[in-house]
Amino acid sequence: MNASTYSSRRNHLREAVGDGAILFIGQDEAPRNYPANPYPFRQDSHFLYYVGTNLPGMAILIFPDGKVTMYGPGEDPDDLIWHGPHPVLEDHARAAGIDRTAEFSALGETLSNLKTQGVTIRYLPPYRAEATLKLTLLLGVPWFELAGGACRDLAVAVVEQRSIKTDEEVAEMERALAVSKEMYAQALGMIKPGILEADVAGAMQGIALRHDMPQSFLPIVSVRGEVLHNNTYTNVLKDGDLLLVDSGVEAPPGFYASDITRTFPVSGEYTDKQKGIYQIVLDMQINAIAAANPRVSNRDIHFIAARTAVEGLKGLGLMKGDVDRAVEAGAHALFFPHGLGHMIGGDVHDMEDLGDLVGYPRGDQRSKQFGLSFLRLAKKLRPGFVITVEPGIYFVPALIERWKGEGKNTDFIDFNEVEKYIGFGGVRIEDDLLITENGSRVLGDGIPKTIEDVEAAMAR
Repeated sequence: MNASTYSSRRNHLREAVGDGAILFIGQDEAPRNYPANPYPFRQDSHFLYYVGTNLPGMAILIFPDGKVTMYGPGEDPDDLIWHGPHPVLEDHARAAGIDRTAEFSALGETLSNLKTQGVTIRYLPPYRAEATLKLTLLLGVPWFELAGGACRDLAVAVVEQRSIKTDEEVAEMERALAVSKEMYAQALGMIKPGILEADVAGAMQGIALRHDMPQSFLPIVSVRGEVLHNNTYTNVLKDGDLLLVDSGVEAPPGFYASDITRTFPVSGEYTDKQKGIYQIVLDMQINAIAAANPRVSNRDIHFIAARTAVEGLKGLGLMKGDVDRAVEAGAHALFFPHGLGHMIGGDVHDMEDLGDLVGYPRGDQRSKQFGLSFLRLAKKLRPGFVITVEPGIYFVPALIERWKGEGKNTDFIDFNEVEKYIGFGGVRIEDDLLITENGSRVLGDGIPKTIEDVEAAMAR
């Protein structure tokens, strides 16, 4: 991205929001135990989108007349000792298409003067405690009133703008996906009985580090695939296990993300039982992707995946009855308890700090039905959306026991047959999908996911 890109984005936002001043506060470093030993820094994604500067202690203020000032830390001569030659505040402003700078310490007075003049200060709801504290001090607003004072119109405008990915943004995501492909190739070449989940996780992370790309989230590398967010890596891989791997990276400097899931047979070949479940999940994904286009909503393709799951599970004797009635009752959620996917872009769960403004149109609310309540994206799809498509089937012992004990959905579920799968784990398959004018396109160069392709790749 270049300076004109950032200027154009800010101008578009300024026009969309109308009056008032728009304040974006960047992240600060978070110390592990003292200020000079911080966690790896990652700038706020909204700040990256409108400014592009991955430097702590920054802010920009877009004035009502469209002029912009960048605020940041003053230069300490000793910085050269610790960090070597580096861009200073004016350099970062120039790269963002901003011609006015000031030290961060001047921002509070500027905001106070604007408020005295009756200018509304518009800001997004903070999601980190240090940002809340900083805004409290800058705006003179008690911390418990800060979230309520965040500007909904600004949030709506940001969501509208950031939801539509440009060709440049898609190219950055495909750059991240190229590294993901290399990471999965590494995993495919080393998975075998006797090694640790940590061996696979570490080798994949090494590929990311080799490309200077941070991981976009804490990866899941687990033989306990039924635990949806299992982030421990202590299990030994055994013959007959399935290894579920859910990982992604971010491509600097914009930090656009990838998010890919595959489920591999530790022995190199799926058992017949594993093939049965795996093929259902693959069919769920294939059918959902085939149906994705700007004429349908993501809720629509979620239900396509759910009906595919019920049809497949009926074929294995795990479910029964009318497919549509089973989905309407939410019976499929025993096996598929989450939504089909989410927006992805500058965040792996793009803009979800802004809540359901991202995934639900105005006036629409999440269902309270188990499973459907976890659908993060229900909106009608639009060209330029990039979404994940990540169906799964899981056998969660506690959930099976609870539903059986409650007699829940017994018209549609054969619990005696389901109990034979306890210990199976889970299968999930995920790709990143660009919605186009007439349909969709799976991003990236392709990572093995059919039964035949996975087994062939592992045999090599």
